[in-house]
Amino acid sequence: MTSAKRWLLPDGVEEILPDEAHRLESLRRQMLDLYKSWGYQLVITPMIEFLDSLLVGSSQDLDLHTFKITDQLSGRMMGIRADITPQAARIDAHCLNHEGPVRLCYADSVLHTKPRGIMTSRVPIRVGAELFGHAGVECDIELICLMHETLRRAELSDLTIVLGHVGIFRTLVHEAKLAPDTERDLFDAMQRKAYDEIDAVLSAKVEDEKLSGMLRKLSRLSGDESILPEAVAAFADAPDSVKKEMQDLVAIAEGVKRRIPKVELCFDLCELRGYAYHTGIVFAAYTPNYGRAVAKGGRYDHIGEVFGRSRPASGFDSDLKTLAKLTRGSYNRPNTILAPAGDDDALLKVVSALREAGEVVITNLTDETLDSGKLAELNCDRQLVLRSGQWEVETI
Repeated sequence: MTSAKRWLLPDGVEEILPDEAHRLESLRRQMLDLYKSWGYQLVITPMIEFLDSLLVGSSQDLDLHTFKITDQLSGRMMGIRADITPQAARIDAHCLNHEGPVRLCYADSVLHTKPRGIMTSRVPIRVGAELFGHAGVECDIELICLMHETLRRAELSDLTIVLGHVGIFRTLVHEAKLAPDTERDLFDAMQRKAYDEIDAVLSAKVEDEKLSGMLRKLSRLSGDESILPEAVAAFADAPDSVKKEMQDLVAIAEGVKRRIPKVELCFDLCELRGYAYHTGIVFAAYTPNYGRAVAKGGRYDHIGEVFGRSRPASGFDSDLKTLAKLTRGSYNRPNTILAPAGDDDALLKVVSALREAGEVVITNLTDETLDSGKLAELNCDRQLVLRSGQWEVETI
């Protein structure tokens, strides 16, 4: 590469310049303060660690998005984290070892081998929360409400939360005793909502007409809140575990509505995102201004088993960079005060007091008077001047 090209960065990798960095950091602090107020404790996980720890309970998708290198000390494979949730699960199971519920949160960069979507970063900043140690719907209700509050604080508009439950599909497929290849074909058709393919697989491979009808109905159960009573009726004769999963979904929806009466809820019972990873409820938030979910999460019980403790768990995360692009909030850099150079004790005390009060004070390193262009670069709209032996702040 010639010297003229050394400034180029890989596709999907970007620098964050001061204005955007200020916006991102302001949002990050705002979110962490929010999570703290709900009792979630901040954790900072390692950027790189052994691969078999990073990919615990993970899907093939996460494996493909993880950069892999060889550790020069041990010879073992290491990975650069593409997700923080498995690391949080290890902290809960192995490091904290608490008996009761544990609430953890994070806000840090991850690295992906390729972008997850058009115009998305390969170095997103994941901000999220995880709750370990409680299997009841109260845990999922809390996290959905916290996810909604996260997006509300970021001032995203016209939010819709979509709820699903991967356990219903998993149970019905198990009851139908489908071969792995058939299950994969049906799963793929469900994800694409390819109804003709779904019906063909069910007609050819599922002999039990009741189970076939339930799976066929499941593929069509998506829409607004009116879908929920229809789903309850559709699975009235389902196995007990499916009826229990439907009861949980109803309870979660009702709990969220009680806490956020004006929330727009939708349902997609054949949404199988994270099927190899999630074990129950899945949820995601959407806004018309963005073509993908702006936040998503779900239940992933037993992920900590390989670390020595099998604990129920649920959580969500979002990309802080996406939130910064979509927010309607104002996160402009603050205006600053220009101070002259010098060792005058009175000047230094005034500068120190202003900084303690939260002002940004920039010292002019030369004796020259800065022109309007340089003042604009520094975002200066005021200056310190000496008046009658007193240093005063004056508008420029």
